[in-house]
Amino acid sequence: MTDTDFPGIAKRRAEILSDLERLCDTAPTLVAVTKTQPDEALKEILATGHRVFGENRVQEAYQHWEDRKADYPDLELRLIGPLQSNKAEDAVRLFDVIETIDRPKLCRELAKAEEKTGLRRKYLIQVNTGEEPQKAGVSPDGVESLLQIAREAALDVVGLMCIPPVEEPAGPHFALLAKIAGRLGLEQLSMGMSSDYETGAQFGATHVRIGTALFGPRDYSA
Repeated sequence: MTDTDFPGIAKRRAEILSDLERLCDTAPTLVAVTKTQPDEALKEILATGHRVFGENRVQEAYQHWEDRKADYPDLELRLIGPLQSNKAEDAVRLFDVIETIDRPKLCRELAKAEEKTGLRRKYLIQVNTGEEPQKAGVSPDGVESLLQIAREAALDVVGLMCIPPVEEPAGPHFALLAKIAGRLGLEQLSMGMSSDYETGAQFGATHVRIGTALFGPRDYSA
């Protein structure tokens, strides 16, 4: 359940896009995070022409999008939450981009899923820039090694993603991610959420993942 203000979605989307265009010459792509959102919210934002969406969970994403993909062939679905290895095939079948590869086993399972389905997807490596033990992602020092493993598995890795520690300024983490991506020749930088997307844009984000600022606060009590 959410406290979504459906009529306000289009207005908030326009304001966020305006902010992004103001902050940098090449505005990052707005990834609308539809985790926990009801059908009414999805219908409202689809009506604005928005087509790039992020989901945290594979099963919920199927509920949101499996029946809609045929009606909206220009949809781009991005998995932005942790992925269990046993869900690799389900993820490959639905998502265009998977932003959260962070371990060799997952790379191998995704490669098997691509071979089985005949589908080719794009991938980002999730980097644990704060090296927080409770958070998913590879350490900054491990990115190059994981990238090599992913490429040996024939995965099309195009960028990096991070979620900075909530108690620290986001800027240094975004700067680190951009530095690593530049060194490795990776183009996409998924960094910045509702509370720090402006900082992400200033540090070179190509994609920002926004839920609350777009749809309103989530209500997890129901």
